[in-house]
Amino acid sequence: METLKNIPKGKPKSGRVWKPTKSRFSNMTLNKALKTSWEKKMAKKAELKSVKDFEKQLKEQRKHELEARRQRADENKKRRLENERKAEIVQPVKNTAKIKRMKKKQLRLIQKR
Repeated sequence: METLKNIPKGKPKSGRVWKPTKSRFSNMTLNKALKTSWEKKMAKKAELKSVKDFEKQLKEQRKHELEARRQRADENKKRRLENERKAEIVQPVKNTAKIKRMKKKQLRLIQKR
């Protein structure tokens, strides 16, 4: 019995000579994976670990910087608000009966402190 490799390839019945001939899975030869030594494997693993640690360190640093920036912005906002409150001129309403006589526009300007 001849092997499939020795059989001459003829023209297929469909006439489509450009279509590849299908081969069975059992006839396919699989290449064995290249074997690496234990030392090389461990060196690669250590290198990958160091890269991940460095990446984690960079992320932590970035996170701390963003947190510090956010905190500084909050402090500036609070300080600005306090300064604004100190600088504004207030006129306390001593006679509360006046509030009832005020117009809508004047009532909008009133703030309770």
